[in-house]
Amino acid sequence: MQLHNSTSRYGLVSIALHWGIALVVFGLFALGLWMVGLDYYSPWRKDAPDLHKSIGLTLFALMLLRLLWRCVSPPPPSPANHGPVTRLGARFGHGLLYLGLFAVMISGYLISTADGVGIPVFGLFEVPALISSIPDQADVAGVIHFYVAWALVIFAGIHALAALKHHFIDRDATLARMLGRKA
Repeated sequence: MQLHNSTSRYGLVSIALHWGIALVVFGLFALGLWMVGLDYYSPWRKDAPDLHKSIGLTLFALMLLRLLWRCVSPPPPSPANHGPVTRLGARFGHGLLYLGLFAVMISGYLISTADGVGIPVFGLFEVPALISSIPDQADVAGVIHFYVAWALVIFAGIHALAALKHHFIDRDATLARMLGRKA
């Protein structure tokens, strides 16, 4: 399989980024749901949020890499059987997924740095607190983080259902291309 995207399928880099990011997003969502229920005496009370933040910042770097990769290796065009409404819907849907991902990550950063302290990443280095002077920063960013995370996971589920609809009902190559198969 080729590394770059072609006119008929996605390349290995795009496929790895797509599925890897999807796994990380759902893993972070599950970790977030679990960690907010931890009580004061839980041994994970400090470690779970630190892990969540470190993985979230790694995801941010992967998303920047994904955007760069889209410029270097543009995705293949939509299958020929997709009409203009389907093409517009796909473009709009992917844009919403990207926007949601960045909104969740930026709001998470703003929650974590509201007190002016940087974020350690797996104990290797620290991402500095560049913005910490927004009134009620942690609270406002927390509400945004919560609701956008839920919206993102729900919309990602709809995205997956659309891919399955294309595969099983429309019988087109939409899903096959993201699995590395030719259209």
